Amino acid sequence: MMDRNVKKRVFQIIQIGRKDDLPSRVFDIFISVVIIANIVTMFMETFDELGALMPMFHIVEGFTLAVFCVEYVLRIWTADLLYPKLTKKVSRLRFLVSFDGIVDLMTILPFFYLSGFIVFRMLRVVRIFHLFRINAQYDSFHVIVTVLKEKRNQIASSLFIIIVLMLASSLGIYSAEHKAQPEVFKNAFSGIWWSVSTLLTVGYGDIYPVTVVGRIMAIFIAFLGVGVVAIPTGIISAGFVEQYQKKQRSHSRFNDITHVGEILVDSQSELLGLTVSETETIYGMRVLVIVRNELAVIASANVKLKKNDILVVNSDKLKK
Repeated sequence: MMDRNVKKRVFQIIQIGRKDDLPSRVFDIFISVVIIANIVTMFMETFDELGALMPMFHIVEGFTLAVFCVEYVLRIWTADLLYPKLTKKVSRLRFLVSFDGIVDLMTILPFFYLSGFIVFRMLRVVRIFHLFRINAQYDSFHVIVTVLKEKRNQIASSLFIIIVLMLASSLGIYSAEHKAQPEVFKNAFSGIWWSVSTLLTVGYGDIYPVTVVGRIMAIFIAFLGVGVVAIPTGIISAGFVEQYQKKQRSHSRFNDITHVGEILVDSQSELLGLTVSETETIYGMRVLVIVRNELAVIASANVKLKKNDILVVNSDKLKK
């Protein structure tokens, strides 16, 4: 029982902290400083002018990676609390293959293989993704993630259009330019670099058409590129507007709750499908208990809200 309580407390501390939980807030600040120190050190090590400071950089890097190792072990240990519906083994495996688990592992591995294959040295770049853990506590980052999830089908469709146009333009430019520039456009794949830079309006200029047909084709592809880039941009922009409007409506809806109250999650509610953690982060309220089918459900962080749920909330921390 004692071990269970210790594990639960460790889990509460290493997960996204609450402002009213001092140890959790201190851990969040500490791990944020460690992440930034690790990344800054990684950048500083690339400067030959700072060669005299390399021993200090190695010490800082070793310390920060030791912290990452301890955090990684603790997150594996408490994975069964993160996924309470799964068994211990399955929950730990679930964490290991999650985004956080993979980033944590890829952050640690390169340290033991710095003199090995180049792929291990390149994995050091993965450390930068730790910055997501810092930003994940803020509404702005949550809005970005929510928009990408809600618009994933539309974004995938626009990416499919881009890939089709890229392949078509690559084949077209190969047919037009191969005879004139056999050393540049050796095959259809050689035109992909040119098609990407043209469709995405980058235009590096290292590969370009010299024939009349190729140049006419390049003009049309360049115009298509402007429209293609605008498609996903418009989708994401519309998603941000929708999320902003939802948030405005939600704030006005929850305005009248001063201390403790009940909220019904109906089919039109913006709370539908959110987890308890997401609800508390976005709307600044504390979910005390969930009444579901006349049964009381413990408001764990990863519990998803369903239709007809009744939330008993405390809104003392409601964001104004």
